[in-house]
Amino acid sequence: MTAPASAAETDLPPHRHAAPRVSVIIPHLNTPDLLARCLTSVIAQRLDGGGFEVLVVDNGSHTPLGDVAARFPGVRFLAEPRPGPGLARNRGIAAARAPILAFIDADCRADDGWLQAAVTAVAADPDRAVVGGDVRIETRDPRCFTPVEAYESVFGFRQRMYIEKRQFSVTANLAMAARVFPAVGPFGGIDIAEDLDWGQRAHAAGFVTRFVPQMRVWHPARADFPALARKWQRHINHEYHDHLAADRPRWRWQARAAMLLVSILPDAGRCLVSDRLDGLANRWKAVTMLARIRLFRAREMLHIANTAQVSGAEFWNR
Repeated sequence: MTAPASAAETDLPPHRHAAPRVSVIIPHLNTPDLLARCLTSVIAQRLDGGGFEVLVVDNGSHTPLGDVAARFPGVRFLAEPRPGPGLARNRGIAAARAPILAFIDADCRADDGWLQAAVTAVAADPDRAVVGGDVRIETRDPRCFTPVEAYESVFGFRQRMYIEKRQFSVTANLAMAARVFPAVGPFGGIDIAEDLDWGQRAHAAGFVTRFVPQMRVWHPARADFPALARKWQRHINHEYHDHLAADRPRWRWQARAAMLLVSILPDAGRCLVSDRLDGLANRWKAVTMLARIRLFRAREMLHIANTAQVSGAEFWNR
């Protein structure tokens, strides 16, 4: 039986608890304002019992985080100089003290009840649980989306599909029993999609990831088409790395590029019926951006197959 907390311990804020129930780990690179917003939302979380700790792992930012650290004195700030959010998460996990690990990205905002939903879901299977939550796009004006906001509201984070069909959760909204992590192994480096890789290794090891819709975070849409294109350049680089590593034939990569063009029409239908969009104008914006980004992705896939491979660090937070 767990000993009762001391009076001094129970007086601590939830994020400075002496015996935390959960460790919240946040990788960061060059977005101090967004990090401060993220921390504000995380510090505001409340648990039914016990507290939590918050660890920020800076991944080589150009600007020191002294000002942010001063605003959040209860947060532990660590550093991982090697590029890659997976490596930053590994550094945070090594320093974590709680039996539950929760992950959110520095550019995300946790919804009220996010952490409680994560802890409740993991506590239901404390030795084997892996859970992923909903990721919604935060818009500047909910009545009039930008084309990128409209597109990403539908296609940016398809968490239920990722979890149920591809056996992984994005690490922007992931929680697990701490015992699971050493059984699966660390997150990969910058040259792979570390969330997909880790989730599929967990699945192969017998751990089943569950979708928890009440565990919600908000992610800002990319600012414009070039920012969205950089995201897809990074993902395509990861996917081509995996394609080569599996020694798959060249024609299969070319066929995947062609299928992107074929997919525009059926996915345009998804934009027209999505419950994440309101109004014909917003739906049409999503359709036009869908077509534009699928054309870009197809061209980029063909381009990368005919050029020398580059490190994923070239695309990390450019």
